[in-house]
Amino acid sequence: MAQQADTERRKPLNRDRVLRAAVARADQSGIEALSMRGLAQELGVVPMALYKHVANKEQLFDGMVELVVGEIDAPADGPDWRGAVRERVLSARRALLRHPWALRAIESRGTPTPAVLDYLDSVIGTFRRGGLSVDLTHHAMHALGSRVWGVTQELFPASPAADAADPAGRVDQGEQAAALRAMAARYPHIAEIATARAHDGASVVGGGCDDQFEFEFALDLLLDGFARLHECGWSSDGG
Repeated sequence: MAQQADTERRKPLNRDRVLRAAVARADQSGIEALSMRGLAQELGVVPMALYKHVANKEQLFDGMVELVVGEIDAPADGPDWRGAVRERVLSARRALLRHPWALRAIESRGTPTPAVLDYLDSVIGTFRRGGLSVDLTHHAMHALGSRVWGVTQELFPASPAADAADPAGRVDQGEQAAALRAMAARYPHIAEIATARAHDGASVVGGGCDDQFEFEFALDLLLDGFARLHECGWSSDGG
């Protein structure tokens, strides 16, 4: 392993190598822990050597965003705009799940990078090639919101089981049941949802929701809705 690391360090430094090392470091430690000094040390160079390839940390972040967005699959050809948008969004989801810091980096850019603009433009273009009007496409993109990047804000980020778990992740069934009873007494409808059937047919008590299922469920509802509005010639002015 040490020999492999030395071999990597002896490779000529270029922009791509700098950016890929930065992405790997952010994947491991988070983007907050990323520094030019630490990155230079990992690459076996002095910090000033990095500035030949990225002028500053903002350019570094821009390049990292470009790499991650570049992992999103190219749009599919053909008349099935719904399927093409679905697959593109799910590909974006896979890319951002591989790099949990990436969405924050994308959102923090003062000016969107070319790869970000290319991606958004291609999603819009898929709707338009499918025959959706500019009006409906405009509202569809607003409705998708962060889902266009394959992420959503969870309504319930933690389950009652999380409060009844020890550091090893084991759940105290008695404490969990008590927590659920207390919730049901004060918030009956939330408790009803929290104890609904899980996606695998088992009880969700002691477990959690299937995030992928929930994401695709909501995405499919939106795409089906866009398709129905398109078929009936909907417009936002009611005309």
